[in-house]
Amino acid sequence: MSKEQYKDLKDILITSSLGDNISFIPINDNEAEQIAENELPETLPILALRNAVLFPSVIIPITVGRDKSIRLVKDAYSGSRLIGAVSQIDPQVEDPGSDDLNRIGTLARIIKIFEMPDGAITVLLQGVQRLYVKSFIGENPYFMAKVQMLTDHKPDLPDSDYEGIISSIRDLTMRVIKQSPNLPQEATFAIKNIENDVFLINFVSSSTEFSGVGDKQLLLEIDGLKERGLKLIEMLNHELQLFEIKDDIQRKVRSEIDQQQREYFLHQQMKTIQDELGESPAQQDIDELRERAADKNWPDEIANAFEKEISKLEKMNPMIGEFSVQLNYLQLMIDLPWNEYTADNMDLNHAQKILDEDHFGLEQVKERIIEYLAVLKLKGDFKSPVICLYGPPGVGKTSLGKSVARALEREFGRISLGGLHDEAEIRGHRRTYIGAMPGRIIQTINRTKSANPVIILDEIDKVGTDFRGDPSSALLEVLDPEQNSTFHDNYLDLDFDLSKVLFITTANNIGTIHPALRDRMEMINISGYLTEEKIEIAKRHLIPKQLELHGLKPNKLAFDNDAIEAIIEEYTRESGVRSLDRQIAKVVRNKAKDIAFGKKVKKEVTAKNVRDIIGVQRFQKDIYQGNDFAGVVTGLAWTEQGGEILFVETSLSRGKGGLTITGNLGEVMKESAVIALEYVKAHASYLEIPSDIFDKWNVHIHVPEGAIPKDGPSAGITMITSLASAFTQRKVRKNIAMTGEITLRGKVLPVGGIKEKILAAKRAGIKEIILSRDNEKDIREIKEIYIKGLKFHYADTISDVLDFALLKEKVKNALTID
Repeated sequence: MSKEQYKDLKDILITSSLGDNISFIPINDNEAEQIAENELPETLPILALRNAVLFPSVIIPITVGRDKSIRLVKDAYSGSRLIGAVSQIDPQVEDPGSDDLNRIGTLARIIKIFEMPDGAITVLLQGVQRLYVKSFIGENPYFMAKVQMLTDHKPDLPDSDYEGIISSIRDLTMRVIKQSPNLPQEATFAIKNIENDVFLINFVSSSTEFSGVGDKQLLLEIDGLKERGLKLIEMLNHELQLFEIKDDIQRKVRSEIDQQQREYFLHQQMKTIQDELGESPAQQDIDELRERAADKNWPDEIANAFEKEISKLEKMNPMIGEFSVQLNYLQLMIDLPWNEYTADNMDLNHAQKILDEDHFGLEQVKERIIEYLAVLKLKGDFKSPVICLYGPPGVGKTSLGKSVARALEREFGRISLGGLHDEAEIRGHRRTYIGAMPGRIIQTINRTKSANPVIILDEIDKVGTDFRGDPSSALLEVLDPEQNSTFHDNYLDLDFDLSKVLFITTANNIGTIHPALRDRMEMINISGYLTEEKIEIAKRHLIPKQLELHGLKPNKLAFDNDAIEAIIEEYTRESGVRSLDRQIAKVVRNKAKDIAFGKKVKKEVTAKNVRDIIGVQRFQKDIYQGNDFAGVVTGLAWTEQGGEILFVETSLSRGKGGLTITGNLGEVMKESAVIALEYVKAHASYLEIPSDIFDKWNVHIHVPEGAIPKDGPSAGITMITSLASAFTQRKVRKNIAMTGEITLRGKVLPVGGIKEKILAAKRAGIKEIILSRDNEKDIREIKEIYIKGLKFHYADTISDVLDFALLKEKVKNALTID
């Protein structure tokens, strides 16, 4: 570079630095004034640089504001003009001490001092050589320190790696200048014309916008030029990556803004065109709502509310989100069947025919529905009752609702409540929430398009409660005929009349239903079916349904009674018919496959065909096991799947009078065992048992099938009979079963699930049953077909049970109890 070119470049960059606040000015070290080695000072005043690092051969403007720094600069400028420029470790420190300064800095010459209009002083410093601060010898009036000059280690030339580093620095710096908005493009001219590699490294290190002063200080502290150049390349690459990420983000933002502006412009054009043509979609929606509202037969307060809400809609900007929320709300108001009722079919014979067609049995339920229709026919207006159908799974509770709707010729809706925890699912969400929607009751009413449908509330016993509220409490208003005429949904925010809706709820276990909710419902028990009833249901409903589902005509297959009974007894164990339906489907599916393959298939399906298709027998029929062993008594139990028989076994072994109870029993059942043993001890003389033997024999009570949990008080008389038989070694009457709760006073209390237990007893071949006297009324309510072949014995006290159940005869190989 010539002297003239260098002077012009220097003037350009100095002017740029002062006018545009650029913080670097290159001075080629070959052209700059040099200081002889013997003139290098050993003691220097030290200027603390706050946000800058000075490199050798580079000029930077520094704004001086501290009193110490101003005095140092003026004193040095009037003298040798040489100072040490050292950057602060933490730029935030206002008054740094010697510990706040780095130990490596740069020997600097003060070129010029400028007095600024605001009173500050700007100093042009030219880096000369790196230095190391050995020690500080004073801090007042400014820092003075002993220093040692440092030499940059340049690799021996030629070195191809070093040359590649210099070339990479030049190229990367050019790219950084083009990307950076804060570096003047004239700087590319300087980069291209710098021939000295040492100066190039220092110039780029000083001028590039790294993440902080710490990065520049790190470069300054590296002695080897090759290592400094490699570190500089790493930092330049990092800067380029940051610029590329910023550019990419800005490009995306500009694209999104441009797209939004384009869409806004197009919407405005569309709006203008539609206004000219009189075809605004928003106005069309509003006009359509008003037209539909004119045809609604709704109460005045609802009409007034609609007018108020549609007026709000007209004032809204269609472009905002609230417009669609308000529009959806008004559409719901219009869609709801306000005062829109379907006409009930009052033909009682028709209703009875429909109910009989769809369901075999369930006489009590059918009778209750017919009674309701009869009252409605006579009175013309009758608040719908709330019926709760409870019983084991698969007995037809849910499907009965459809039959009731068909009999009344009403619309039908179903709401599943199983696992429901949120009260808002019933009452709806307030419209202030994002994604708010009406509750399930209003949704079902809207779906049926009728204000008097039949609605099934399925699995009401499985409603949960947690921090989101209690849905059971919300259902209180829904199911109370005195309150549901003004049911309030939070989303709709208007009262809706539910008094004409026929609600039918279903449950498996009414014990888990909220007491206040249970009080509002008429409970109707649907017990299990006899084998004969299941056969009839299969022939009337299940087999025709499966044939149709599998594409077979009714004349293609015919199940005989033995085949259906084999499925019932050997492959299902339930009170209902759900599993029976699945097993029939399996048989029909197998036959459909053979027909599809073109095989010759016999029309008749026999018990042998069933066993060949379904496979090994899955269930063994619970049967009475005789009275050959002392302490073994047959009891009756109720489960959600229906009635079961269970065996209570008592075993005695010599010991100290301990009691062991096994069989996966619940707390109530364990308490019954303890009560039974204490009663036997208290009445030992009545049973002719020596009173001292209880301390000599351990008692073990076991109820088989230990994998199945068992609980409840109904096994009380079974346990006490088992204990008495074990201690006396007397036989229990043959073909007998029993159920009843006991007290310490010797009373026999009534229990529930009588019909299911009776069905279980019949399946097991039991002939006689002992019950509490208070259960006699339950037997009278059961149809004759269920109790045919059974003999019932009613007991008031435990002694009545023992007198009848225990024979005088001892069992074979009786133990000697002494």
